[in-house]
Amino acid sequence: MPIIADDGNNPYGSCGENQRVESIMQVVEAFSSSYAQARVKFLDAAREAGLPVTSYPHPLPGRDGEVLALDVALDGPPDADQLLMLSSGCHGVEGYCGSGVQVAALYDAAFRASCAAAGVAVLYLHALNPYGFSYIRRLTHENVDLNRNFQDFSKPLPENRVYRDLHSLLLPDKWPPGPLNVAALAWYVVTHGMKAGQAAVSGGQYEFADGLFYGGVAPTWSNQALRQVLRAHAAHAGRLAWIDLHTGLGAAGACERGFAGKSDDHAGMARARQWWGGNGATPITTFGDGSSVSAPLTGLMWSAVFDECPNAEITAIGMEFGTKSLLQVLQALRAEQWLTNHPGAPAAQAAQIRQDLRDAFFVDTPDWKEKIVSQARQAMLQAIDGLNSAKN
Repeated sequence: MPIIADDGNNPYGSCGENQRVESIMQVVEAFSSSYAQARVKFLDAAREAGLPVTSYPHPLPGRDGEVLALDVALDGPPDADQLLMLSSGCHGVEGYCGSGVQVAALYDAAFRASCAAAGVAVLYLHALNPYGFSYIRRLTHENVDLNRNFQDFSKPLPENRVYRDLHSLLLPDKWPPGPLNVAALAWYVVTHGMKAGQAAVSGGQYEFADGLFYGGVAPTWSNQALRQVLRAHAAHAGRLAWIDLHTGLGAAGACERGFAGKSDDHAGMARARQWWGGNGATPITTFGDGSSVSAPLTGLMWSAVFDECPNAEITAIGMEFGTKSLLQVLQALRAEQWLTNHPGAPAAQAAQIRQDLRDAFFVDTPDWKEKIVSQARQAMLQAIDGLNSAKN
């Protein structure tokens, strides 16, 4: 399933229309309809590329009884000083998108040749949260949002008092919620604003284990597995770039490139803007200046790379691909968490809730997939150029 070479901006370049149509179909084939299928495609692509794969088995079976694992493929020398990490599935169901990008990249001969010529190794982390991917959940098997779980649990955890007040409204006893519930939440948004509501709900909370965006009280399996991967495969790198793939915020097919680094890492921010900012065409956003579509978050996953690779120069972004409106995504998340809290729900209702959640984080159309692969490929090539320019 080769992906046609490009001009650095998209996976199709100036090829003829027939070739472009064929290329779109090849891109579409990189995506999957289930975790089990995605894992097979990823492992097959790595095998065809002749790459070694290390698998970190999850302790539980998948939805269809399949083996779950965080699979790691390395393209390049294991001791490469320059390393690009490309990760998917931090938020389980978002792996439908990220896995497709990774499979497309593994079949992309031109991209792989660019990496080899620049002396950059690429580390693919497929399905950081395989349980959520398989079960069509955003959360881990511990019901934890992995991207809120990277805390120092020996210290007091952050409080989210506003979420405490909203918890029972967000997750009522019955679903769908009645008119009084809808009115109460609408009134909160009217009186406090959408941004405040988003921050209160999605910023992270550590009090309600059956609630939304729960960060947990201990490191999850995925947290620990990621740290193992970083120590085993990335700790040697002198210069490390990380692109973490997400979906669910923003207009369908659009992409926000968000800085993934410490707020006082001004050199890292400058590199991110230089590498990925496109001279303003694709600006790098941050929580601090209000430019991000995401609310300020706590316990973020990228902090692990600073813990486990302390000697590396780290430059990282999260790519957030848009799907549906914020309210539609939040409603899907509310429904799915309600379903988890009410496992006796009718089968038809459960199936619809799962489908709605998948649709909230993955747009199953050729056009959307084409846009995602194109933008991700551009960012990966920019990372290669950035790492190479830092060396020179």
